[in-house]
Amino acid sequence: MTSKPDSTPSAQSLLAAGAGALQRQQPHQAIVPLQQAAALDPRNPEIALYLARALAMAHDSAGAMEQVERALQLTPDDALAHDRAGDVLTQCHLHERALAAFQDAVALAPDDPGYRYNLATSLTYHGRVADAEREYEGCIALAPLHWQAHLGLSQLRRQTAESNHLERLRRLLARPGNSVTATVYLNMALAKELEDLGDYPQAFGHLVRGKSAPRQLMGYSSAQDAALFDALARSVDHPPAGNGHPSREPIFIVGMPRSGTTLVDRILASHPQVQSAGELHQFGAAWKEAMGGDGFRMFDPGHIAAGRVRDWAALGERYLDGTRPLTGQLPRFTDNLPHNFLYLGYIAQALPNATLVSVRRNAMDTCLGNFRLLFGPESPYFGYSYDLLDIGRYYLLFDRLMAHWERHFPGRIIQVDYEALVANQEAETRRLLEGARLSWEPACLDFASHPAPVATASAGQVREPLHAGAVGRWKRYREQLAPLRALLEEGGVVIED
Repeated sequence: MTSKPDSTPSAQSLLAAGAGALQRQQPHQAIVPLQQAAALDPRNPEIALYLARALAMAHDSAGAMEQVERALQLTPDDALAHDRAGDVLTQCHLHERALAAFQDAVALAPDDPGYRYNLATSLTYHGRVADAEREYEGCIALAPLHWQAHLGLSQLRRQTAESNHLERLRRLLARPGNSVTATVYLNMALAKELEDLGDYPQAFGHLVRGKSAPRQLMGYSSAQDAALFDALARSVDHPPAGNGHPSREPIFIVGMPRSGTTLVDRILASHPQVQSAGELHQFGAAWKEAMGGDGFRMFDPGHIAAGRVRDWAALGERYLDGTRPLTGQLPRFTDNLPHNFLYLGYIAQALPNATLVSVRRNAMDTCLGNFRLLFGPESPYFGYSYDLLDIGRYYLLFDRLMAHWERHFPGRIIQVDYEALVANQEAETRRLLEGARLSWEPACLDFASHPAPVATASAGQVREPLHAGAVGRWKRYREQLAPLRALLEEGGVVIED
């Protein structure tokens, strides 16, 4: 009599299943097989790190941290483990611990260009410009075709006629057979450095060439975003109908990207009762769960129309739980994910005592700021950002949706005007603190001295005192931006010269 083969999956097969789900950007489907794999092979650091990544992607920071610690205990001298741990800790907004992990990776394997690049990026978040420059150059010396390092280096500081990278960037761009990735990053780096040097026509040309290459691959549709925005507005088309969670902890800072949200976050986080939690995706994740769970597609108008939040207090509680252990050390915390404006109607009902701050900036400067930046292609939010007119259409959708939220939640949203803040810093800061139910604190005027890391594109700017250098930047490109201006004015936006 022959025995039946054992059909119990092995740890390696479960690891492969979990890794495949992660590759498909399905962290919740990855967690169960990876947990099973960890139970079968608890001393395997690779499984622990994959599980940490899945938990971080699912916004379970506490679980991710536990797995990172376990992996590093199992393999303390493995550079790759430290580098992967740094990635997970960065995703969990634990930037001090991430920096230490990246430093350990480089100490163990100083000739790995990827480790040097990750360390440079983390150092940038911490405002350590000279150290970051050294690591970017070290990465490029080891891997001259590491395109992201070239852009990171260009963005690190203001370039000058005496000190820049134009010759090297032009030489690399002239190489035959460059990939789309090379074309994107090199053109964006050249645009940044040429703008620093005041050659605006050449800078804009490189911007267009850099952004047009990925746009052809993105398949972005402004009409799809219009349908999404309409569905979100209709889904919260009535005044609050139920009790939410009573917490006063969160301060949501929303707005178009590049409008000054990081600046406002920095000002508020300089208050002794406020900590910055960074750009959290926890509310979107909690909303998805409340609207239907894994089967609910967040950016599908049909799913939004059919979905319902049945327990507003539970939604608020799920969000707050998801922010731990990042939050809770101080009475208040900021969440400055700009695109939370999409869910602002839900936030207002789930957390009726939360502070809501909307940051607005000159429409032309806002749109140009989106065009000047290369956002992460893996994010679902930035498909519009590769074409100037798509950005203009997105701005009009944003403007209309914010007007909808303001009508339905009168008095709930604190308006912060970037130009007014620059022109009258103390008065606007006092108004902001009063609206957020915070006492006056002079340290909020000295936000540039705040030591906390900044993991946004504004990491350099917010370490400088407030100045008007970015106000009216669009006028440098007046001719090139004429079609954008016409689109915005046709949509009802007043553009002042």
